[in-house]
Amino acid sequence: MLARHPGAIIQPVKGVWPRIAADAYIAPGAVVVGDVTIGAEASVWYGCVLRGDDHRITVGPRTNIQDGTIVHVMLNEYPTVIGADVVIGHGVRMHGCTLADGCLVGIGAIVLDGAVVESGAMLAAGAVLTPRKHIPARQLWAGSPARHLRDVTDAEVEFIAFDVRHYAGLARAASGR
Repeated sequence: MLARHPGAIIQPVKGVWPRIAADAYIAPGAVVVGDVTIGAEASVWYGCVLRGDDHRITVGPRTNIQDGTIVHVMLNEYPTVIGADVVIGHGVRMHGCTLADGCLVGIGAIVLDGAVVESGAMLAAGAVLTPRKHIPARQLWAGSPARHLRDVTDAEVEFIAFDVRHYAGLARAASGR
């Protein structure tokens, strides 16, 4: 597994190794440790940390976790569960939260314990989604603390799908596949 991801740090915590799909991309400088499952064609970019030490982290197929993002969990209470086809922008902080399929978390946003972002929803760049808050499907939330701004447009849903395809292509190119 380590040979498939040169320059990445992939190691066990408490005897549990990450499980990474054969066609997932882990960039050099990324750290993936402990109880972490990464799905097919997902990508974890430069400088990210996924630390599954006190609970599990699940990353769905084709999800991209962009540069400098940190993903952690809440001890014995909240895992971090990320669905399929999710876009997670640069420098995001996630802690014990759930992101449903096809949502987007903008650059520098923070998603805290027990928070949920539903399918097709968007959390704006720099927003803070406080503990146990819930963004319904196809809503855009922004601010600190994050609040409902408006509904997500069809064009924005298509942008999420485009960005998923774009990052999957970048991952294939970076890995030489």
